[in-house]
Amino acid sequence: MPGRTLRKRNRSRIIGATAVAVGASLALAACGSTNDTGSGSAGGGGTGKVGVILPLLTSPFWQSYNDYVPKMAKSQGVEALKTVNSNSDPSQQITDINNELNQGVKGLVVAPLDSAAIEAGLDQADRKGVPVVAVDVAPDKGKVAMVVRADNVAYGTKACEYLGRHITSGKVVQIMGDLASVNGRDRSEAFRTCVKTKYPKLKMLEIPAKWESDTAASKLDTLLNANPDIKGIYMQAGGVYLAPTLQTLKSKGMLKAAGQSGHITIVSNDGIPQEFDAIRKGQIDATVSQPADAYAKYGMYYIKAAMEGKTFKPGPTDHDSTIVKLPSGILEDQLPAPLVTKDNVDDPKLWGNTVK
Repeated sequence: MPGRTLRKRNRSRIIGATAVAVGASLALAACGSTNDTGSGSAGGGGTGKVGVILPLLTSPFWQSYNDYVPKMAKSQGVEALKTVNSNSDPSQQITDINNELNQGVKGLVVAPLDSAAIEAGLDQADRKGVPVVAVDVAPDKGKVAMVVRADNVAYGTKACEYLGRHITSGKVVQIMGDLASVNGRDRSEAFRTCVKTKYPKLKMLEIPAKWESDTAASKLDTLLNANPDIKGIYMQAGGVYLAPTLQTLKSKGMLKAAGQSGHITIVSNDGIPQEFDAIRKGQIDATVSQPADAYAKYGMYYIKAAMEGKTFKPGPTDHDSTIVKLPSGILEDQLPAPLVTKDNVDDPKLWGNTVK
């Protein structure tokens, strides 16, 4: 998610629960991992510098993740270099990976922009024997030690089920992410399937917005002109879609607080503080909290393990998640991502309530 600057994208994201010691014995017991002794692909025997590559920094979610990275690296005993921002450009991200490899890093933690395009960068790392951990987005192909991600199918399903419980019939719209990203594909298809199978009285409309706030605003404005009777909205990324959605509704006199006549039920994804404030004000109704803190923590945890030559197996972990094998054969640690509503929005354990 080549040679051109692409438009801004976001990815589209409580906490990864209990702390995990970095010691080998706990890691092996918790996740059914096995030692890969003598592995030539281990970056540096568990030591050495680690490069961390971000997809963008225009979203509050990724700004928070960026802030967590040095803290989590220190807590996990990882020597992380200053983060690199690929600025929403998949081709730049490949260049960034190559630049980090040329600096002699022994491990990489990358949040891919494009699930297919990232393969070129992964191949570069593999040729140099440098392990990679992917955060937030799973690659379609290529070698990674682990994907640290929440279940994005569950995101779309949870949003659908919330809207279905609160809207008996009528039109609902999903503002989709970039379908070049597995996150956008998973959320879109899950929401679509859930509406069709569980809530046939809902009429679904779709806005392809590619994680771009301007695109979301203009297309939502056009859609509302033709469909002023919209009853529900699913935003696949609050970090880029929250502000333009609320501004568009307000400009049309359609932003009604929960409980008021004409209120449009809105569910989002990310779990940023701005979404929590909007829930408290009744502007939106719910969001799925993506664990920015746990993404940083377990990205560092797994890259250190990979540099030490450790491997993992599918199954439950000791941090309230499950490692699954994707169709590509890649392992993914699916971290918990709870639904946040007015009932639990003030929970101090939610990462969005810890950001100052």
